[in-house]
Amino acid sequence: MIPSIRKPRAGLLLLSPERFASVGEGTARGSYRERKEAEAAWMVRDCAAHFDVTFPGIVWNTRDVKRAIDAFTAEKVDFVLALYLSWAEDYAWIRFLRDMPPAPVLFAHRMREEINLRDTHDDDEFTEYLCCGGLVGAQEASGDNADYARPMLETCLGTWTQVLERARAFGNAARARALLRDARMGLLACYNEAMWSTYVHPADIFRKVGPELHFYSVAELCDEIDAIPPAEARAVKEDIAARFPVKPDVDDGKFLASVRATMAMERLAEKHDLDLLVLNDIDTMLFEKVGLRPGFYPTPGCGRVVIVPEGDLGGGLATYILRLLSGGHVNFIEPFHIDLPGENFAAGHAGPNDYTDEGVTLVSRDVRFAKSAWKHAGAPFAWHVFPAGRKTMLHCSQRRGRFLMAATLLDCLPCEPFLATYSHGLFRPVGQSAPALFDKLLRLGVTQHYGICPGEYLPELKDLAMMLDMEFAQV
Repeated sequence: MIPSIRKPRAGLLLLSPERFASVGEGTARGSYRERKEAEAAWMVRDCAAHFDVTFPGIVWNTRDVKRAIDAFTAEKVDFVLALYLSWAEDYAWIRFLRDMPPAPVLFAHRMREEINLRDTHDDDEFTEYLCCGGLVGAQEASGDNADYARPMLETCLGTWTQVLERARAFGNAARARALLRDARMGLLACYNEAMWSTYVHPADIFRKVGPELHFYSVAELCDEIDAIPPAEARAVKEDIAARFPVKPDVDDGKFLASVRATMAMERLAEKHDLDLLVLNDIDTMLFEKVGLRPGFYPTPGCGRVVIVPEGDLGGGLATYILRLLSGGHVNFIEPFHIDLPGENFAAGHAGPNDYTDEGVTLVSRDVRFAKSAWKHAGAPFAWHVFPAGRKTMLHCSQRRGRFLMAATLLDCLPCEPFLATYSHGLFRPVGQSAPALFDKLLRLGVTQHYGICPGEYLPELKDLAMMLDMEFAQV
């Protein structure tokens, strides 16, 4: 089940000069104050279509900016969208830069689609001239922005439509930042010793990215498996078998064991209120005690948790971040090989991987471990071929103490199942060749793991990396 994700919470900060408020009283279009209040009203309405908006009223003076800061703080806004409605003294803005608690801020200048001024000797026209002077205020405030160098502040210029579009991406990233700071993630049960490059500093996940990190044992997973009644697991198995074709060589008992272990893994995550669970599914202890790697995440009763394999915390963060931004299906992949004639590359991954999206899903044996000595050797997986369409691919790892995001766009191509056991697909990079993409990645220095999701989220990822003080590479 993919949970709905709330709207971004936006604080709208609109600044105007008190000294202009009464200018134009009695004119055809009203006073400066009346015109700016009407402008603010439609800005709030437009923003409310995309955000949960906190608007404390136009900021005219010191008292107003203090009230705005208090309102934004009390409502725990994800970000602030700030605009000068015309020229205004910058003392209120400076106070905001100094006193507003840390939060992403998008400082924007709205260009009007057109300006039709005539002779400004006329009071009505002169008032309109003053109303059009937002560029003056924005330039004045830009010096303060440079002076204060406030973290997580970005600047944009555009028409109102363009400002809103920029704010939507910025707000989506800011929401992801806020949700990461409230998230809980777990590692079951240890780093993957076959892949040292995937190691990240566990305390830095909390300090620099946001989630709490907790550690869980295979013994606790075994307890959860024992607590699930076989009849309940059998009902889930039959549900899966009714929805997806089962290959004839699948052992029914091992199918049941895999479903039961998957349910236990999900319930362990639910018990500990986890948003992300990273499973080291090639850990020897897991095979010795459980006899398989759970292969049917998400089962029909699974909640919001994202589960990824191979003990890669960075890969898990990449996948979870894409869930936060997209609100939809996400997958965990590693690129396998480049197909030069086909101008694509094959990628996918065994282990936990969402198979409930569109695409082809079969229940198939885990052939990689079918000949091992483990109790349930060859226990089946949900073998999934990713649905065709535009995807965002994201990598996350830690290098020299700093986290890195590397992101690009791919087209997932239609294909038939061909990589046994691995959920997989064929991918063509957008705007470049596969060799060019991987040349950049190899020179950058990554690992083999990535998250993917449907849609295009590069602007959001760039903003989020800035908000988290991560290195960002659009490759």
